[in-house]
Parts: sequence; structure tokens; C-alpha cells
Amino acid sequence: MRFSRLRRGLVGLGVLATAVVTLATGTAQAATPFVVGGQTAAQGQFPWMVRLSMGCGGALVASKVVLTAAHCVTRTGSNSSITATIGKVDLQAGGGQSIRSTYVYRSPQYASTGAQDWALIELASAPSAPLLPIAAQGQTSLNSGDFTIMGWGATTEGGGQSRYLRYATVPFVSDASCQQSYGSELQPAYELCAGYPQGGVDTCQGDSGGPMVKRDSAGDWVEVGIVSWGEGCAEPGYPGVYGEVQSFSDNIKARISSSGTVVR
Repeated sequence: MRFSRLRRGLVGLGVLATAVVTLATGTAQAATPFVVGGQTAAQGQFPWMVRLSMGCGGALVASKVVLTAAHCVTRTGSNSSITATIGKVDLQAGGGQSIRSTYVYRSPQYASTGAQDWALIELASAPSAPLLPIAAQGQTSLNSGDFTIMGWGATTEGGGQSRYLRYATVPFVSDASCQQSYGSELQPAYELCAGYPQGGVDTCQGDSGGPMVKRDSAGDWVEVGIVSWGEGCAEPGYPGVYGEVQSFSDNIKARISSSGTVVR
């Protein structure tokens, strides 16, 4: 059965996201029931990372736009109820920026197919943070090797969120191998899998919508996946499933204006 990371979470990393944008200044064991494998991020290490107040993650991809998962929001339209936090590692520390949302755009394909699990949240003002580029349509060359996942989500399946932003490395899993785990639930045209056969490192509860990233040939981070769903957290034989950004990045870009806001 398909479980979104919003309900089931991220493990081994301790990642979470809630809808407030805070921008801070400055720079395994057995897969169940406990997962280890992540480490605490340094301040400023992932400056485009966003924590959302509804219990999801996201990334700043335009001056006033956060990219997250469609299953983290309920509908398209005006919305001032979300707060985004960027730049914090320790959620209990001071500093950073908190910015309210003004508008949400939810992928219409997600409601009908369960794939293309992405959404855009427009912020009331632009945080002073760098942007995370997204993989270009057809840029499948980044869909290999190791990826970096991150968030403030649970570090045990069903556990509470982590106080600190944590990150970990997970390897690419082929569509064929991932389909052996998930069968027809997997939609390989729009989804990408990553994780270890033995489990132990994965995204989990509270990590939904956060970015899975990889460095390109120039050494710059690029968002290649969006934390989407999986069977439990870090269980053996069940890799994490991520929205495959390159497969729908043209749709994302079409909803972002030249001024860095969401197209109505």
C-alpha cells in the first residue's frame, strides 16, 4: 500500500518540514524499529531548504516560491495559513526568517493519477536565500549514483520530528528493482527510487515535499527528486519513492513567473 511520507515519515535522517519559511543567518542499525544513518547539517549547508508549518519540507526554487509535494497541500488557491522557515538547522534556536504563504498551486495530475507529486507555495516576501535549481526536462543523466536527502522528520518509523536538520546519502534504485518491491503502485514515468537493499537509511514522517539532490558536473546542487511515499521507513527491500523532477519540470517552470511568483 502507498503511504505518503507526510503520514509515515523519514527515517535515518531525522527530517521534518512544517509550513513556515525561516531563514537563518550564518553559515544503521536494523531498519526497524530504529534507523540510523544521517548526520546533523551545518548551518548554511543547505540554505535553500525550507520547513513548512503543515509538517512537510520544501526547497526555495524561485525568489518567492517553495517547491514541495502535492500531498502536503489540499487544493490550489489563495492560502495564508502556511508559514515557511528557511536557514535554520536547530528549530529551537533563534535567527532565520518566517514568511507566510499567499498562494498555493497543486499539481492537477496528482489528484487523478497519484503521480507528479508536486506543488508550489508562493510566499508573501522573498527570503534572502539562494535558490535550488531543479533538474531540466529530460535531464536523466542525474538519475544515477548517490543522492542526498534531508529534513527535520522522524528518525524512527512513527516517531516525532527531529530538532535538527539532518541529511544522509542514498543510492539510486532502478525502476525494475523498485517495481519488484512496489509492483503497479510505482509509476516509473514520474517516480524515482533510492535506498539501500538492507534498509536503514531513508526519508520518513515529516520529510514529505523535501528535496532529494545531487551535484551536477559543475558541482552545483540540483533537485532531482521530491520526497513522496514508501512502505514504512527504511524497511529492508522497500526504497523511498520520490517524484522524478525532470519528468515534470517543464510543468513546474510553466507555473513560475519571470518575477519569481506563482502563475495564477
